[in-house]
Amino acid sequence: MTALQSAAPVVVAAEETEVSGLALFLPADYDLLWSTVLTVVIAFAFYRYVLPRFNVVLDERTAKIEGGLAKAEQAQQEAAAALAEYHQQLADARAQAAQTREEARAEGAAIVAELRTKAHDDAQRIVETANRQIEAERQAAAVSLRAEVGILATELASKIVGEALEDSARQSRVVDRFLDELEASPVAQPVGAKED
Repeated sequence: MTALQSAAPVVVAAEETEVSGLALFLPADYDLLWSTVLTVVIAFAFYRYVLPRFNVVLDERTAKIEGGLAKAEQAQQEAAAALAEYHQQLADARAQAAQTREEARAEGAAIVAELRTKAHDDAQRIVETANRQIEAERQAAAVSLRAEVGILATELASKIVGEALEDSARQSRVVDRFLDELEASPVAQPVGAKED
C-alpha cells in the first residue's frame, strides 16, 4: 500500500465525522450526560454541606450586625438622654446663678442702704456731739470771759468812779449791765453770728 492508499481511509473517516452548523456548538451526548451527573453531585454536596454552613455564618453575622445596631441605637438614646440632662442641669445652673446674682444684688442694696443710714446717723451724732461740745466750750468761754470782763470792769469802774466796788452784788449788777450793753451793740456781735 502506498502512502496515498493508507491516507484515504483517514480522509473518508474525517469526512464522515464532519459537523457543521449548530452541531458545532452542542456537545456530544456522553459529554452532556457526564456533565449533568457531575453538576448534580456538586450541587448536592453544595446544598448539603456548604450552604448550611454558609447560612450559619451569615446568620451569625446578621445577628452580630443587628446586635451592634441595637447597641449603637441604645448608646445613641443614652447619649441623647445624657445631653438632655446636661442641658437641663445647665439651664438649672444658669437659673440658680441668676437667682444668686439677684439675691446678692438685693442684699448689696440693703447693705448699702443700711450703711448709708448708719453713716447718716453717725454723722448726725458726731454733729450733735460737736455742737454740744462747741456749746459747752462757748459757755465755758463765756463764763470765763464774763468773769475776766467782770474783774476788769470792776477795776475799771472802781478807778472811774473812785470808790471800791467790793460788794459782790453790786459788782455782779455792774458786770451784767455792761455785758448786756456790749451784747446789744451791733459792733460787738461776731461776723458769722445769727441775729434772733
